Amino acid sequence: MALLKIITYPEKSLSQPSAKVETIDEEIRELIQDMGETMFHESGVGLAAPQVGVNKRILVYNPTAADPEDDGTKREIAALINPEIIEASGSYLSEDEGCLSVLDFRADVKRYETVRVRAQDMDGKELEFEVRGLPAVIMQHEIDHLDGILFIDRISALKRAMYRKRIFKQMKEAQAS
Repeated sequence: MALLKIITYPEKSLSQPSAKVETIDEEIRELIQDMGETMFHESGVGLAAPQVGVNKRILVYNPTAADPEDDGTKREIAALINPEIIEASGSYLSEDEGCLSVLDFRADVKRYETVRVRAQDMDGKELEFEVRGLPAVIMQHEIDHLDGILFIDRISALKRAMYRKRIFKQMKEAQAS
């Protein structure tokens, strides 16, 4: 297993929709394992393939990964291949949402309270399940990545513009030094 480099905003590839996985082979399974290791290393609860530079509809997640009580024994990952939200209901405010690809920024994001997801597991088996609360936020956030959407695309234009201005200023300062 290997740690992967996380792609960060404003990298243009993050705004591109991901390609469907046609064949689940050893390369895909290895990518999933590496994504899981990277997610835990970065203290994330979810990670989508585009965030590590792979334009495929794959995500990994573990809602308990950010638990401060985690002693490393809860390091199981769940992987979804070609996931899609097929039903959504309710309203939920995801408070202080963050992203491994959007550095040093958190915001409140309006999300659905409950989502029904259809996907495949690593063996190609079809899955369909319903989640609510934090797991529903993780599904929406990571599937957004697969559709080329960042959580900052779901906040006010003013907050997004302020973040963008700060990032470009930091990039300019880094180039100057």
